Amino acid sequence: MARSSQVTGWVGWVWFAGIVLVTLGLFNAISGMVAAFSPEKLVGLGEQGIVVLDVSTWGWVHLVVGALLVIVGFALLAGRGWARLVAIVLVVLNVLTQFVALPASPWWSVVTIVLGIFVLWALVVHGDEAQRASASSLP
Repeated sequence: MARSSQVTGWVGWVWFAGIVLVTLGLFNAISGMVAAFSPEKLVGLGEQGIVVLDVSTWGWVHLVVGALLVIVGFALLAGRGWARLVAIVLVVLNVLTQFVALPASPWWSVVTIVLGIFVLWALVVHGDEAQRASASSLP
């Protein structure tokens, strides 16, 4: 079934996705900086004995993913075609890192995972409308 080339109100979901990406990216970057410069290590008991997790390593991961989310979020808001695919990949990566961080920050991880699912839905289902909206606004 061919999709209409007309821009509908659903494009608002794509803008919502862009705003959420920027917001999540900023929060990830801030929490990543706090963890990256923290000298603490988490110690837990695993199946193979004691597990030591360096918090600063995950801090750098969150910092990099957060910075990329901010950049791609702004590109998505500008209607860049490449930003949709990159955003989908980054949101999946961010959701996976939040699953790993779930024991350390359960509430924040759950909120981030739920928002990530909404963003994925908006980008997959209505992402092409953002490109049409930006193309139709060109002179």
